Amino acid sequence: MKKLFTTLSNIWKIQELKERILFTLMILIIYRLVCQVVLPGVDPTQLSNAQKSGLLGLLDMFAGGAFSKASIVALGVMPYISASIVVQLLGIAVPTFQKMQKEGESGRKKLTQYTRYLTVAITIVQAIGYVKTQVPQEAIVISHTLFYFLSAVVLTAGTLFVMWLGEKITDKGIGNGTSLIIMVGIIARLPIALSQEVSSVFAGSDGGLIRLVLEIVALYAIIMFTILIVQGVRKVPVQYAKRIVGNKQVGGVRQYIPLKVNAAGVMPIIFAQALMFVPSALIGLFPNLQESWLHQYSDITSLTYSLTFAFLIIAFTFFYTAITVNPTQMSDDMKKNGGFIPGVKPGLATSSFIDDVISKITFPGSLFLAVIAILPSLAVKVGIQQEFAHFFGGTSLLILVGVVLDTLQQIESYLLMRHYDGLMKTGRVTGRSGIPAATTTSGAAL
Repeated sequence: MKKLFTTLSNIWKIQELKERILFTLMILIIYRLVCQVVLPGVDPTQLSNAQKSGLLGLLDMFAGGAFSKASIVALGVMPYISASIVVQLLGIAVPTFQKMQKEGESGRKKLTQYTRYLTVAITIVQAIGYVKTQVPQEAIVISHTLFYFLSAVVLTAGTLFVMWLGEKITDKGIGNGTSLIIMVGIIARLPIALSQEVSSVFAGSDGGLIRLVLEIVALYAIIMFTILIVQGVRKVPVQYAKRIVGNKQVGGVRQYIPLKVNAAGVMPIIFAQALMFVPSALIGLFPNLQESWLHQYSDITSLTYSLTFAFLIIAFTFFYTAITVNPTQMSDDMKKNGGFIPGVKPGLATSSFIDDVISKITFPGSLFLAVIAILPSLAVKVGIQQEFAHFFGGTSLLILVGVVLDTLQQIESYLLMRHYDGLMKTGRVTGRSGIPAATTTSGAAL
């Protein structure tokens, strides 16, 4: 406890860090307040309080409940994330975008501008679909034609405002703004989910307090395991040749390339979830399919659903890792900087070696994602409330762990630069090492 208060005191002594943390908190509070503002022309008392499920439930969680409340920021940052993914994929398939990725800061600015334009287009389409399918007709108190037009404009402006808030956090705050906004939306659902679970546990005839304690212990163990895998890296040693620059000798040191065990992040789960929601959508459109074989793919607690979901996640993990981590580019960058992997020839041999290492560590990483993804369905199976079960795994847990670790690492870097102790008593958040990480052009993708 003394260590905690000392660390907080050190954080408060660093003026720049203090200002960044306060600025971040202010922006997040503004975002949560805006989430409570309902679309013009909607009677909030007529909105359904029913819990969203499937893809809609996932979107509602990311938006912190704004999706189900018909808020002016109901779409949140999801259109921006969708646009970013599209631009990223275009950078792999389209030569023009590949060229912009290699142009440095000027190319990055062009890609950012294209991402914003695409965000506007995606938001307009999603806004029209949202007001037509998610806002009840009885809740609309003005002309429907006027309402649809106003809602499309307001929802688009709301998404752009949230995107702007995220960029301000990234520039003037601490952590990644977009990720923090999503994390706050997820955490906002935790008190409601926990209260529902507590009420359910004590209302039941078995377990009571002991069962609740076991659930909390299980959640803690899952979070620790998730942190272990998210932080896991395979360090590939890199030796740099000695060079004379002016009167100084540079190079000649051994560094490493940190290849993540979970390089794909949460994207495989998101892609797999999108496909697993197709059977539910078909059943919703054609009720006569309710008794068909598709029904077992719409029940998240069924064995068929879990096995199919896990298989898709493993497949998408290999696919997404293959298109985002480029061993050839890493090999070329290493060669240009006079670096080489000890015992491996530069060029094609280095590229093949890195590709082989990535393939070996991606398999356990994909299995981890599959296990994490199906844990919420297992939690529901053992009697945990669905709202609380979301925190036992899946996209929400990975986002929470990833964003918290990233933010803590940035805070710790400020502390270490001012010669204060880090956040951890026995080491840094990322693990102490005397060997600095090698920087490559592809490092951001790792």
